[in-house]
Parts: sequence; C-alpha cells; structure tokens
Amino acid sequence: MSGPPCDQHVRTGSEYREALRDGRRIWVVGEGMIEDVTVHPATRAMVDEYVAWYDRHFDADWQDVVMTPPGRPGGRMPWAFVLPRSSQDLRGMGRCYSATTFLSAGNITHTPAYGNLIALGVLDAVRQRDTAPEQLAHAAAYRDAIARTGRFLTFCAGAATIGQRLHADPGERVALRIVRETDGGLVLSGKVGMHTSPVYAEDVYVGSHSGVDRGPHRASFVVPVNAPGVTIVCRKPSARHSNPFVAPLSSRYDELDGQMWLEDVFIPWERVFLTEASPEPVASWLFWHQLYCWLAKAEFTLGLALACTHAMGLKEHEPTIEYLVDLIIDVQTVRSCQTAAELDPELTAEGYCVPGRAHVAAGSIAMQKARQRMAEILRTLPGSSLVVAPSDKDLTAPEVAAGLEESFGGGGYTALQRAALLQLAADHVSSALDGRESAFELHANGGLPAWRGRIRRYFDRYNELANGVVRSLSLDMPEIDLNSIREIPLAPRRQVTPPGSTPLNCCWA
Repeated sequence: MSGPPCDQHVRTGSEYREALRDGRRIWVVGEGMIEDVTVHPATRAMVDEYVAWYDRHFDADWQDVVMTPPGRPGGRMPWAFVLPRSSQDLRGMGRCYSATTFLSAGNITHTPAYGNLIALGVLDAVRQRDTAPEQLAHAAAYRDAIARTGRFLTFCAGAATIGQRLHADPGERVALRIVRETDGGLVLSGKVGMHTSPVYAEDVYVGSHSGVDRGPHRASFVVPVNAPGVTIVCRKPSARHSNPFVAPLSSRYDELDGQMWLEDVFIPWERVFLTEASPEPVASWLFWHQLYCWLAKAEFTLGLALACTHAMGLKEHEPTIEYLVDLIIDVQTVRSCQTAAELDPELTAEGYCVPGRAHVAAGSIAMQKARQRMAEILRTLPGSSLVVAPSDKDLTAPEVAAGLEESFGGGGYTALQRAALLQLAADHVSSALDGRESAFELHANGGLPAWRGRIRRYFDRYNELANGVVRSLSLDMPEIDLNSIREIPLAPRRQVTPPGSTPLNCCWA
C-alpha cells in the first residue's frame, strides 16, 4: 500500500480501527454490551468496510477518484474533506461519492465524507445565525480538525425518543436537559432518538431538535461517542444467513442505527453551536450526499437487472427490455438532477458552493417515488429462480450437486456463477437489510410531504414564469407576486399526542 500523493497526513484504516478501541459503551439489541466493536460478529464486518474506505486513499487504482487532482492550490487532498468553492469542486466530490457508495449498493450512507458535510453545514448555520465571533471560530476549527484528522462524525437531528415525547409533563418532552453550566461548558442528560452508524463514528452531532435553548437560539452539540456518561443503544442486526455467499450484501453492510443516552455528559463550549430550531440549515450538503446514496442503490439495481437479463437468457425478450428502460429512466432522471445541482449551485456568505437545492429536492422526490417500483422489477425479472437459487455449499454436496448443475447451469454460466448473481439480487431487494433501508429512507427527512415542502420553498421562478406568460399578452396586466407560496416552514413534522394533551411535534429523521 503506497502513500497518497499529498502533503497532509491522511488517516489509514488501521488508525481508524485502533481509534474505535476507546472505551465506548455500545449495546446492540439481541447481542448485549459489546466490548470491542472491531472484533464482535455483529459489528466487525462494518468496521472492516470503513477501514477499506480510509485505505482506498492509498490505493493507486482509486486515487484519481478519491483524491483531488495534482496541482490543486493547497496540495492534493481527499475529496471527502474538501470545502467546495466551485462547481468543479462539487463535481469532483460527487464523482467520489458516486463511485464509493456504489460499492456497497448504497448501503453505507454515513462515512467520514458525510461527517465533513455535517461540519460544513454547522459552520454555515452558525454563520447565518451570527451570534458571536467565537461561535464561528469554534465551528471553523472543528471542521478543520475533521479534515486534518479524518475523524468520523455522524448526524442526529436530536429528536426525543417516543417515551419522552409522550411524557405526562410537557416540560419533560424534550431530548436533552441542562444539568448544570460550568465555566468550561454544559453538563447534559437525556436521550436522543435514531441516527445512523453511531457504533462506528467517533462523534455525533446532536441537532436542534434536542430542545435546549440558549436565549433566542437553539443549541446543538458535538458529543464524542466515548465520552463518560454516553451509551449507544442500537437496533438488532439485520437478519442474514450465516453463509456470505447467500448474504453477499447483508453480511457486510449493516450500519446499525441507534439512540444515544447521555447521563451527566460534559460538553465543552467549543462543541456547543447555536443555530435555529430547524435542523435544515445544517443539512444543505447532507441531502445532496444522501441522494447519491439513493442513486447508488438505484444504479446497483439497474446493474443487477442488466446482469440478470443476460444470465437468464432474456436479452431479446421485449417485455424484459421494457422493464430495463423503466429502470434507466429512473436512474437517469436522478443523475440529471445531481448534475444540475452541481452545475447550478448556490453560494453561501463565505463563498461555499451548495448544490442547487431545488434540483436535489426534485431528484429526491423522483427517487422516493421510484424506489419501490425499481425493487419490484428486480424481484420480477429473474423469475422463480430468484427464490430457489442454491448456495455454494449445495453445489458441492454430492447428493444434489449434479442435479443443481443441470437446473442452474447452461447458457455460458455455471450453476455457481448464476446462483451467485441470483443470491446477490435477492439480498439486494428481498432481505432484512433491504427492508430496513426501505423503511428508513421512506420517512427519512420527513418523507415525501417534507420533500414537497422543500421544493416549494427552494423553487425561485414563480414570479419569473408567471409574469413572463402575462407579458406575452397584448394587454396591460398586473404584476404578479407569488412569493407567499415559498413562505412555509421547512420540513413539516409529524405529530404525536400524549394522553390528555394537545398534539406534539414528532421527529425529523
């Protein structure tokens, strides 16, 4: 493994692995307390994948994808930690995200690259709030530290757990509460709801839904996973076959969403960031990255459909080709939205490029509408062979090996080759991992209603188009002002109703 061609230190996979042995308290449902996530069967495979993510920066075959070009001002560095200042930067970052997320079929959604975008969003949100110079300095220093060290940060909107939101006392229906304030920072207790990959991250950004106010501002926090008083409680691992041949994706890519519990946890002022009550300003770049993960799953689905079409002898079958065309349209629609977002960016006050949010919103809506149909097509296309495909062990069993070779071999494929492809397809769209991903992403960020609200707000051509039409008439017409259409709260939230109470806002996932 050669070193990356840049002047700055780039973290290695072994350095990341060792950093996880930091005394963290991790409880996984069904497994109990995990002493070392790098070796436990429920978490080891994902640790290995994150190790590979870091080590890809040292792989000559990957460096032109994951590293900025030679001769870039400031030296060559990982795209994962760039501060985007141009469309060219966004395009380079997007190509990196696309290539690296495709490897896991879009199942690894939170990486250190995502953490850099969280820190960038915090920096921008603090800048918009314009509270105090030290706030901006702290946010900038933290973002720089993420880039310098490769430290892994993940995101939590900060919403309370269901038990807290249904508390009889309205004053207790928040995720966090201040236990005390010191010269050095705040001491917090409480529980924050579901977020992704806390087992594998080193820091969690707890966003503005946590309910902690500081004057007219909402406080948000960066909490180290191994801080004294922190416990991570994660969902059960996705059910999967013990044989990786039968579970080629779910045996490797389970991010383990979880809650974070805090008991008298000290947060220094340098990690307390004042924002607004909505987490949206922090998420501007995150939605773009998220859409790349959704697109990776869609492109992997298309790739599997194409491969299965060939393997099942259907490449001349017109109904099957029509299925493929439907998948191509879905994929190309979203990729075009991403290209438009990068070529038509917005600029922050500090000159950072935000991918065009109306384009990202349109792509997100298109993808959420298409995702279930795409999975259905891939389940349909191979026919019943998807259900009964054998494992590699079956194909070597003397009792059935010859018969299975007759049943699944032929047409240029051995039974083992065709079975491997079918098992991959089944794991992609018919496994517990796929069920988790579908359930999570269908309500991610508020689901389709919230995305419709976002595009309603981000779209900025209401007056331009309406007045352009009326000016084509040979009459004097009133000037049209439709800006009120955009003036809605971002990300409307579901409501829960504690017994005997008025409705209470629910979570932003």
